[in-house]
Amino acid sequence: MAENPAPRDHNVLPSEPRALASIDSWWGEFDVIVVGFGVAGGAAAIEVVRAGASTLILERATRGGGATALSEGTIYFGGGTRVQKAAGFEDSIENMHAHVKGAAGPTADPEKVRLYCENSLEHFAFFESIGVEFKDTYYDEKVIFPPTDDCLIYSGNEQAYPFSEEAVPVPRGHKPKKEGSAGGYIIEQMIETLGALGGTIQNESRVQTLIEDETGRVVGVVAQIEGNDVAIRARRGVVLTTGGFIMNRAMVEQFAPDLARCNYPIGSDGCDGSGIRMGMGVGGAAINMNEGLMTTPFFPPVGHIKGLVVSQQGQRFINEDCYHGRVTDAIQKKADGTAFLIVDDETYGQSLGGYQMVAVEETIEELERSLGMPQGQLVHTFASYNHFAAAGVDPVFHKAEKYVTPLDHPPYAALDLSVDKSIWATFTLGGLNTQPTGEVLGVDGQIIRGLYAAGRASAGLTRSGSHYASGMSIGGSSFFGRMAGKSVAAAD
Repeated sequence: MAENPAPRDHNVLPSEPRALASIDSWWGEFDVIVVGFGVAGGAAAIEVVRAGASTLILERATRGGGATALSEGTIYFGGGTRVQKAAGFEDSIENMHAHVKGAAGPTADPEKVRLYCENSLEHFAFFESIGVEFKDTYYDEKVIFPPTDDCLIYSGNEQAYPFSEEAVPVPRGHKPKKEGSAGGYIIEQMIETLGALGGTIQNESRVQTLIEDETGRVVGVVAQIEGNDVAIRARRGVVLTTGGFIMNRAMVEQFAPDLARCNYPIGSDGCDGSGIRMGMGVGGAAINMNEGLMTTPFFPPVGHIKGLVVSQQGQRFINEDCYHGRVTDAIQKKADGTAFLIVDDETYGQSLGGYQMVAVEETIEELERSLGMPQGQLVHTFASYNHFAAAGVDPVFHKAEKYVTPLDHPPYAALDLSVDKSIWATFTLGGLNTQPTGEVLGVDGQIIRGLYAAGRASAGLTRSGSHYASGMSIGGSSFFGRMAGKSVAAAD
């Protein structure tokens, strides 16, 4: 007799929809219901209201925000924005596309990539139309985001090999005109815009499940408002913009075990996979669920990029000037989560991450022994690197020349970048499969009528942490939120 399978955690199961026939009364009726008020939900709702459709946006928190409000607020634009031109950079849609098609990852949807690039200037204008300001300045340092109110930065792998050979490097990270983080500022501009347009925002409302009619069309939601479960009808459709699933430990462990090793989830409480599970409950397909961004930002200071990231075996495995997420992904997948940043006295600086200094020695031989590495491996790595660095080149991993310098100023220190010894932040990049216009697709590619999704509730623009660039989440989520909003507003 076969053993009974282990029970599955209910937090990973699809959320069963309610049948229309079981609904006795409606709390309200709207043309469109948007579930979740992050940047994707805000963008979708704005487009719906601008199209003249009645709109209800349901937000579980006391005020909109989502993961965007917790972020630095960088948005990825290109193709020759006003800011790029003012800062002296030439870009084109073709050049942007050449980079983004790689940055979005090997499993990206080519049509989503193409549309995002071709409409980048119009998308920049959308943000300006809701009152988001951008300063016409470039911040000329390699940082996570500008601490000032400056705008333009290199926010990804544009200058790093192999991406630098696929497209002319151009900065495309645009942070709004605000000192420090600007994610909350973006959301506040969306809230103000929706209020001026007449959109209805219902905070402290937790959507429980979808409602479908006898044909399988999604026609509304069941939500908890003021302690009561109520049914709300959507005449044209429902847009799920509830975020990813990084706050749902059971889902992360089942779908993305690499991310489960990380100790600092990035997201709001709403990033619990509820929207994905609701979509799955009516037949929607969840894809790319194993992918996410992992990052342990070992810089600034920029001098750390001149150091060497090595495995427990004393070997390099990535060019250190890559986007911090790409380096972190390589630590996990190429070094089994254990790595050290080796710096000399000239390149060391106190990092934002506060990484533990696990060894300081006068010679590389002594450092190698202190770290328990195989005899001669770190010594060989340093000898080879310093030999070529004397000529300003890195023929093995192709680190950019401006970061290549011999490490020959003792003492030498090792900072622990390992997954279990330092801060590793992460969020998910998988979700419901959608058309570029937002319609949720089933496992056989059929459209789930009346249901749309955008943001991290969907598998959107960027689908690979090893290729990621800052700004693509807010940029892609807002753009495809707008696409979903336009689509559902025009639906019958």
